[in-house]
Amino acid sequence: MAIKERMSGNEAVAFAIKQVNPDVMPAFPITPSTELPQFVSNYVANGKIDTEFIPVESEHSSMSAAMGASAAGARALTATSSCGLALMWEMLYVAASSRLPIALALVNRGLTGPLNINCEHSDSMGARDSGWLQVYAENNQEAYDNFIMAYRVAEHKDVRLPIMTCMDGFITSHAVENITLIEDDLVKKFVGEYEPEHYLLNEEEPMAVGPYAVSNYCMEAKRAQAQGMMNAKQVFLDVAKEFEQISGRKYGLFEEYKLDDAEYAVVGIGSAMGTAKDAIDALRAKGIKAGLLKVRVFRPFPGEEMAAALAGCKAIAIMDRCESYSGNGGPLGAELTSALYRAKSKAEIINVVYGLSGRDVKVEDFENLYGELADIAVNGVKDTQYRYLGLRE
Repeated sequence: MAIKERMSGNEAVAFAIKQVNPDVMPAFPITPSTELPQFVSNYVANGKIDTEFIPVESEHSSMSAAMGASAAGARALTATSSCGLALMWEMLYVAASSRLPIALALVNRGLTGPLNINCEHSDSMGARDSGWLQVYAENNQEAYDNFIMAYRVAEHKDVRLPIMTCMDGFITSHAVENITLIEDDLVKKFVGEYEPEHYLLNEEEPMAVGPYAVSNYCMEAKRAQAQGMMNAKQVFLDVAKEFEQISGRKYGLFEEYKLDDAEYAVVGIGSAMGTAKDAIDALRAKGIKAGLLKVRVFRPFPGEEMAAALAGCKAIAIMDRCESYSGNGGPLGAELTSALYRAKSKAEIINVVYGLSGRDVKVEDFENLYGELADIAVNGVKDTQYRYLGLRE
């Protein structure tokens, strides 16, 4: 029987880690992810799990240690936020190119500057091209569920890539919500034991991890890595279908909320999409055909599938909780606009930057945005496709 509980996002992910019981967790504390290694170290100290917890001197070291453990054949993970992820930057690329299925619980926080500890997606979006799988949560339930599914995707023989499970700092990580947990035995059976085919401690198969590659070989290695990312799209769906059988909760590459007949759509990631749903409900009561496409999996990027889901919309606002400083908006805006162009979409499109450094996003902000989309659907984009939401001009 499912277990009803109340937990913060950090506590929920830590509980999922306890249920999975990975082999090794190196970690270094940083706000707002500090609670994650704290919870796990308490589980270890109290004999709840037998994970080898390694306190290290920096985030660069935590990813290096996770890589060593994973290469040796262990199931490894770490957790971080913001500049902690930035300090791992070099090793993120090495982990992905070495095809090490490490899990990283990332609590999204803005990168400096100015210095800020609140929610933003600039940390994970800055690492979007590092070769890691990326999956995002709207709420605590999704954060818990995503981590339980993470290793099943990352360790799949057709994928073999590291994975970031992302949730919004403080908004999700520290807010306490009702949550439904799965029984320990079901989680253990679902995740299974890690049995790598190739690993450094296998004395029957001497090998090297992360060797130097000359020009004659390196390009093929990168192409093989890219194939793993392409394969992950179907693996995400297959694992989610299995997960539904033990949880009753259904997941895809993205969530469609009242999108079937929507004329005006918002596309976004994370906790603010719950606020968007409230605005949609209010607008639908007035007869306005508003809808939402909430991105769950950002890497691999399901552009073709999202374009198909948005095919009936007249106007679309693509929302980014980070600024890529391209002069055109954020990364979700750039990638989805490209996908819509390839799909020959006739919808009017605007790219919206919102919620930087934890700036509040209200129901009325979304209602006003949908009103703007309704006008754009009739009159076209009047000024610029790229704008900020809730900015003090």
